[in-house]
Amino acid sequence: MKKLSEIKIKTERFGEVTCTQEDILFFPRGIPAFEDRHEWILAGSDDSAIRWLQSVDDGSLALPVTSPDAVQPDYNARIPEDDLNLVGSFNPAELALLIVVSIPESAPWNMTANLRAPILINITTRKAVQVIALNEEYPVKHVVFSDEVREKLKKQALSNGGED
Repeated sequence: MKKLSEIKIKTERFGEVTCTQEDILFFPRGIPAFEDRHEWILAGSDDSAIRWLQSVDDGSLALPVTSPDAVQPDYNARIPEDDLNLVGSFNPAELALLIVVSIPESAPWNMTANLRAPILINITTRKAVQVIALNEEYPVKHVVFSDEVREKLKKQALSNGGED
């Protein structure tokens, strides 16, 4: 069996990260706003609900992502056929979805999730694409926490010496 060679990536968020070619997700079109970045890995703790889509070529570029189920359990994005063709599969068993989250540094309790533009991954070929879901009801900035939870998290942060 052929041994996979290790690739070392210097990142701002995680320091030096080691991966193999099999860990890399290939985005043929890049990601909107980062069209020239085609190779990404998932970084961060496997135990965390939030992972990071880390650019292989730019150590300062990482996007927080999570499973749509963590934000909206009944999430059911309708994916355009062209995007399914691009990743090379119509088989749900070969596909996974991630959503990009926005976490304001000074107010993480105001985290939002982009339910309208999930990232579609063919877990077999490692091809990926950020798509626009056909579901018009899904917002770009879906508030992750309820008003009650946001207020509780804000109070906790302020009582721990955080700023408003």
